[in-house]
Amino acid sequence: MEDEIDFIIDTAKEGMENAITHLKKQLQNIRAGKANPSMLNGVLVEYYGSQTPLPQVANINTPDARTLSVQPFEKKLIPEIEKGIMQANLGFNPMNNGENVIINVPPLTEERRKQLSKQAKAEGEDAKIGVRNDRKAANNELKKLDVSEDLQRDAEKDVQELTDAYIKRIDEILDNKEKEIMTI
Repeated sequence: MEDEIDFIIDTAKEGMENAITHLKKQLQNIRAGKANPSMLNGVLVEYYGSQTPLPQVANINTPDARTLSVQPFEKKLIPEIEKGIMQANLGFNPMNNGENVIINVPPLTEERRKQLSKQAKAEGEDAKIGVRNDRKAANNELKKLDVSEDLQRDAEKDVQELTDAYIKRIDEILDNKEKEIMTI
């Protein structure tokens, strides 16, 4: 019986950890004012007839905090990279110098910062919902077990403590992201 309870709790923990990983991934896509190569991860480029992610056809660097430099592996891709960046609708205006595509990352307006902050909070809420769903699933599994009430109550308490810890981690991650977004 103890093994089954431990398995249920471990499964819930794994699901909650996945919610945190997903949240971090989603928050990476939310721009915080500084140039970051991951901003261009969603850009697709026409490469030999198929849509290819930009990082697979070029090196992306940040020469300074407000500039992204995209160096294609093949120079003939420069127009396609510029087109892909424009189609990604990121609000960037790419320029090229014949060798690289250069993107000046404009500073965020106060209104845009607030929008991005709301977007980050929405992602955080989704992560919290995922954690709560994992708690619910674990509690339902615990109820199906044929164990004493005390053992079941203790296991549910452990699941709740786990849930509280992961919700707290999500809040900390969101606070950090919000500070990053609101810092000029």
